[in-house]
Amino acid sequence: MADSQDSAAPGERVVIKKYANRRLYNTASSSYVTLEHLSEMVKQNIDFVVYDAKTNEDITRSVLTQIIFEEESQQGQSLLPIQFLRQLIGFYGNSMQAFLPSYLELSLASFTEQQERMRKQFQAMGHTPGVGAFDEQVRQNLALFDRAMKMFSPFAYAKADTPPPAAPPPRAEPAAPAADEALSALRKQMEEMQAQIEKLASKR
Repeated sequence: MADSQDSAAPGERVVIKKYANRRLYNTASSSYVTLEHLSEMVKQNIDFVVYDAKTNEDITRSVLTQIIFEEESQQGQSLLPIQFLRQLIGFYGNSMQAFLPSYLELSLASFTEQQERMRKQFQAMGHTPGVGAFDEQVRQNLALFDRAMKMFSPFAYAKADTPPPAAPPPRAEPAAPAADEALSALRKQMEEMQAQIEKLASKR
């Protein structure tokens, strides 16, 4: 578990060094740590950066990816749906790749803010919500996320494991929008998602 010794001074990141033997060294606590330990630091909002001890290259992204892989490998811990992973892989090298990171960041930020707001509302009523209390809200948020993902790749779900329905007569596909038009559409979709999330929150 992460503790106060893992933290750097206020406003500073904890520096983690990764050595050739794959060991991770926390320079704040002067101790070796594991991926599980770093996962706990993330969950406790302890900011850190990981450098290759030999080249001093920032390898934080690859280490965080390793943490996700480890979490997904644990029985009952899976968080990312298979179809989402397939769509995500499909965006590598895609013309929309540049827009996806910002979109995902905004979506998860909105999702997190909404859940925190719900927790505060329940606490104000004098009780702590159970897991089931969030089920409907989670389903609504995921539905919004799913619709937005289809905006990026409207035919992605045709690649799912289940056979698609009989295809309609062939027709000409519209030309791909220009980059600025795609960005405008993305911003509009995000605004619509936020408005729907706010509407759902007011009803709760």
